[in-house]
Amino acid sequence: QVQLVESGGGLVQVGGSLRLSCAASGSTSSINAMGWYRQAPGKQREWVAGITNGGRTNYEDTMKGRFTVSRDNVKNTVYLQMTALKPEDTAVYYCAAKELPVLATPEADYWGQGTQVTVSS
Repeated sequence: QVQLVESGGGLVQVGGSLRLSCAASGSTSSINAMGWYRQAPGKQREWVAGITNGGRTNYEDTMKGRFTVSRDNVKNTVYLQMTALKPEDTAVYYCAAKELPVLATPEADYWGQGTQVTVSS
């Protein structure tokens, strides 16, 4: 089993920045990719960005250039740096871990509890 704990969410004004963190623990050797997803009120959960163990990254098209995913393999932590935030970025952001090295898929093997990001105008 893998446990994921997100942190770093909060309230930010339009145009501001936030960095989310996701610390993984447990059987982390089984993980080959990690990702970020989000779910806005009344909407389905959507994939945001992902990173493999080898550092390959991918982003949903509307996040490219504004969001950056990175990882610290020593700390078993993945980050999502979000800049130029918009009201439509308001959502609960979830960290996920995958045993396969795939990125842009809706499925994951493990999920964090989520962290709220609210962008105020």
